[in-house]
Amino acid sequence: MSLTNYKFNYSLISNSNKPLILFLHGFMGNIDEFDEAIILLSDDFSYLTIDLPGHGKTQVLGSEECYTVPNTAQALINLLDELQIPQCFLVGYSMGGRLALYLNLHFPERFSKVVLESASPGLAIEAERLERIQHDYQIGRKLIRSLENDDFAAFLSNWYTQQIFGDIKNHPKYEFMLESRLQNHPLELDKSLRFMGTGYQPSLWDKLKENKNPLLLLVGEYDRKFRDINQKMADICENAQLKVIKKAGHNIHFENPREFIQNLRIFLQ
Repeated sequence: MSLTNYKFNYSLISNSNKPLILFLHGFMGNIDEFDEAIILLSDDFSYLTIDLPGHGKTQVLGSEECYTVPNTAQALINLLDELQIPQCFLVGYSMGGRLALYLNLHFPERFSKVVLESASPGLAIEAERLERIQHDYQIGRKLIRSLENDDFAAFLSNWYTQQIFGDIKNHPKYEFMLESRLQNHPLELDKSLRFMGTGYQPSLWDKLKENKNPLLLLVGEYDRKFRDINQKMADICENAQLKVIKKAGHNIHFENPREFIQNLRIFLQ
């Protein structure tokens, strides 16, 4: 997919020939998603953060197909080419983790090591994919209604009651996170959900066996669903290691940033 279909909003922080990490945020995140992690990593790395299609200030100039995982992945590779980045580390969270896994499996030569936080290879069974597409469509309708009724904040509050997020609403920086999420536009989030959602994306389960790069799979101890998924991934991938992070649900880098960073440092060194 040509870069002319996208106007990516990104930040590139170069630190004197230090290896570069490309961070990919999750659904409803944005370019600031990993700010605290980057602060903790300090100047030991260089960093590329991006607003993914449907999020933040990135503009999609082409059709709705530009929001899909394969087309977004190709556009990101084109962006790396434009920035003259032949290879880097890759870290993806949730939706960004699914995108990161696709990038790793289809463009393995571009990434030396890959960290997947609360990610999955999608759904292997067609009936489950169709059910998930319908589920995401209904969520998209709620997003659009939240725009019409001017209650996007209420939608977000309800979103974080999901079991996978554990006790995140009691986090001292929860309100700050909500303010960041409110910078997104519900109509754009709807497109991202429909075209980059778990049901719509190609299943990567079979392709997992072809993985060539070292993978670090991070899951929160309170996120039982993704602990089970990632255990299956680790069983398939010989060069994958699974780490369960204490005192965290789905959003590990937000709930337990220090242990998140500690695991990144050890893995990427």
